Amino acid sequence: MKFTIFTTFATVLFAAFSAVTASPIANAVEKRDVFVPPVTFPKNGTVWHIGEHTHVSWDTSDRPVNITNKEGLILLRKADLTTPVILGNNFDILLGKIPVTVPWVVDGDDYQIVLLGDSGNFSPFFTITGSGISF
Repeated sequence: MKFTIFTTFATVLFAAFSAVTASPIANAVEKRDVFVPPVTFPKNGTVWHIGEHTHVSWDTSDRPVNITNKEGLILLRKADLTTPVILGNNFDILLGKIPVTVPWVVDGDDYQIVLLGDSGNFSPFFTITGSGISF
């Protein structure tokens, strides 16, 4: 008896689920595109100084109509390691530019910006100096 009730319940549930997923409402979800804007600043040869107020910029001219994730995050990358240093977050990826303050880090010419939104994109390598410490 329990098997018959369970089978009937499962059949009804499956039929209801099939009707919902086949409905026009379920199929009306907008198609979304991944947006990977190229970082335009800092560029190769740029030198940032610790404590300086500067900016990070990226090209939004080729943006798709429907972007999956418009919330941006900018991290600092050194050599082959993305650091936990957050330079900006919770901004609209369509802005194309945000102000940042250069963090206190070890001097080096192997830094990159990681711009995250829909996807991740790296800037060219640039230099941060001013700590007096280098490895």
